[in-house]
This record gives sequence, structure tokens and C-alpha cells, in this order.
Amino acid sequence: MASMQKRLQKELLAIQKEPPIGVTVNESNIGPNLTQWIVDIDGPVGTLYEGEHFQLLFKFSPKYPFDSPEVTFMGANIPVHPHVYSNGHILTFMGANIPVHPHVYSNGHICLSILTEDWSPALSVQSVCLSIVSMLSSCKEKKRPPDNSLYVKTCSKNPKKTRWWYHDDHV
Repeated sequence: MASMQKRLQKELLAIQKEPPIGVTVNESNIGPNLTQWIVDIDGPVGTLYEGEHFQLLFKFSPKYPFDSPEVTFMGANIPVHPHVYSNGHILTFMGANIPVHPHVYSNGHICLSILTEDWSPALSVQSVCLSIVSMLSSCKEKKRPPDNSLYVKTCSKNPKKTRWWYHDDHV
């Protein structure tokens, strides 16, 4: 088993054993070789997102954990099809929402520094999920980023190819 797969297997066991509040990883939503995960997130209680359900799509390169995962919110407005792999394994999607948030674009891309320049191999799926739950919890107003329309029309499909400008830590 490759070191990337060993690391992801450890992370999967850890997040299933002690998931952050509101975070669920269903083993049926893990792709073969652990290279793609769907993580369910329930809007944190007492926040603007309470009662809402979100899904994050994690894609891991062979260089993980030295290379950050590609992480995006999935939603009904994004054309995503179930993945059927040659071994018959099916990766399913529940049609969750993309949160309306100042750091989340309507295509599901997330402006969060730990997903790019502040990534460290010491971070994990669990720490990314905690950061995203924290980001949602601290939001004071549901709105899209000011450049949402232009960004969505011109961006790469892979948010890691975006040169993000991290101008604030407040929402």
C-alpha cells in the first residue's frame, strides 16, 4: 500500500472514530484507493447554517499529504454524476447545498488558506473539516464573495489553480 493510501486509511479511521460535531464520513462515499471522499457536514447549531446540509468533495493526489487535497462544496447546481468504478463501487451524491458564504463561491470553490499556501502535511481531513465548520460558525451574514459572478465564469475547474487573495479572516 502506498504511503498516501496508508495515511488516508489512518485519517479515515480517525475521523470515523472521533468525528468533529456535525461531520460524517460514510464509507460508501469513499472512492477506490481512497483518492476521493465525500464528507457530510450539518450546519452548526446556533449559526446561520443550522438545519442545512452540505457535502464536501475531497480529491487527493498521489503526493498527499505533501500536496493539499482539492476540496469543494458539492451542490444541486453543479452537474455531478455518480461515479461507477470498474470494481462496481459507486460513489453517491446526496444533492446537498453550497452554503451562501463570503468565502464560498457558487460553484463550490472555497477561499481558505489551508487548502493552498498554508497547507502543511501536519494537517488532515479532520482539520480541514474543523476549519470549514469554524468558518461557517463565525459567519455573520449570508452573502457570496463580491467577485463571485466573474470568478465562476472564468475560473479553472480545480480551485487549487486559483491564485487566491486572502484579504480577511473575518466574515
